[in-house]
Amino acid sequence: MDQATIIEARFARKEENPMRRIRVEKVVVNSCIGSGAPRLERAAKIVEMLTGQKPELRKAKKTIKGFGIYKGQPIAVRVTLRKRRAVEFLKKVLQAVNNTLKVSNFDEQGNFSFGIKEHLDIPGTKYDPELGIIGMDVCVHLSRPGLRVALRRRAKRSIPRSHRVTREEAIEFMKSDFGVRMIEE
Repeated sequence: MDQATIIEARFARKEENPMRRIRVEKVVVNSCIGSGAPRLERAAKIVEMLTGQKPELRKAKKTIKGFGIYKGQPIAVRVTLRKRRAVEFLKKVLQAVNNTLKVSNFDEQGNFSFGIKEHLDIPGTKYDPELGIIGMDVCVHLSRPGLRVALRRRAKRSIPRSHRVTREEAIEFMKSDFGVRMIEE
């Protein structure tokens, strides 16, 4: 066997390794409304309707008098989706942005975020005049199996750099698995 054949065989085995597969770890949906309890309740209903999960209220960390926001006041709703629900929701939400993402949306660890100006852009949603229209941020965390080693409480270890998801791998994963087109800026 020549050297090129050996390298190709190693590369093929590396791709077949189930520990090297990239997966969607979680999808976080955040909608910041600001002050106003009725608007916040309506936003919570919309987010619950879209995700199928009850959102949590997020409180302000500091006071900004110019915006009428005070420390400890609820100002946003957030939902964390995992596993099957996360993938299904991500597919729907990507259709709202025409299956296109900017390369600048991705960070060096392979995570990415994007925004939706109106929740009505998501397929299958209808306008309800009682609830109104909200925008939201969608943050996606990609990982490989074995991430638990770095997150667990007992016998915690760091993940080797070669096992972490890179920006390029995340972009390639989104292109192949979700059919996303990338836009350069």
